[in-house]
Amino acid sequence: MRDALVFGGSGQIGHRLLVRLHRRGWQAHAVSRRAQPKMPGVEWLRGDLDGFEGAPMRVDAVFSCGPLDRFARWYAQSTIPCTRVVAFGSTSVDVKRDSADAGERDVAARLRAGEAGVLAAAAVRGAAATLLRPTLVYGAGGDRTLTRIAALASRWHRFALPRDAVGLRQPVHVEDLAQAAFAVLDAPATHGLAYALPGGETLPYREMVARVLATLQPPARLHLLPPAAFRALLSLAQTAGVARDFGDAALARMRQDLVFDIEPARRDFGYAPRAFQPAVGTFG
Repeated sequence: MRDALVFGGSGQIGHRLLVRLHRRGWQAHAVSRRAQPKMPGVEWLRGDLDGFEGAPMRVDAVFSCGPLDRFARWYAQSTIPCTRVVAFGSTSVDVKRDSADAGERDVAARLRAGEAGVLAAAAVRGAAATLLRPTLVYGAGGDRTLTRIAALASRWHRFALPRDAVGLRQPVHVEDLAQAAFAVLDAPATHGLAYALPGGETLPYREMVARVLATLQPPARLHLLPPAAFRALLSLAQTAGVARDFGDAALARMRQDLVFDIEPARRDFGYAPRAFQPAVGTFG
């Protein structure tokens, strides 16, 4: 039996990873600030990246499914022997690098620093690290984009987008991300590298949203508005306290293609994500 230390195990990706580790005969030690329900093959450790109780003496792998910058700081100081590290970041490291929004540029900068920190610490220790960058995550009801859209549409039974929201997207299911994290473990070709993890289908933003709305009971109606009319509606919504964090940079990205190459991940560890076909209940 191999042992894993997992950060972010109570999150949408981490929870699926814990289930997969148990099914494959691993013992997982998962860190959480809050008490968690018992799971087979999982020992929950109370604490966070600033410190936790009951740290194992050694592990075969460390997985980070939470904030990458904080994990990088923890890993640089950790004394737990481990030869394999798998850490999730985000394609935002590239997407938001040159954003007009200062907050988004800061997100990208912290992701870059986190990636560099993990790789540098692994090199010092003689460990093998792999970085995984998901695109638009869905499938566990914990994402801040598609599930949020579904919640708003359920409330109003409709949703609006600008007509030019045709930028391409590649939404990726959490199960495919958990499988990817497990698959890279024994894939030497992935050592020291970062991989984009897009979903298995590329589609326009407004088509992606239309499929989300179709899963609701009853399905919500999608209204496509002239860009100026949508901007006016958005301004009214923000005044009412809705979508206050949806700024000009996010609006502009609806028109941009955010497409990433799946081939390196397919070649090096057999990554084969599903197409975007959400069902009733996918978004809560």
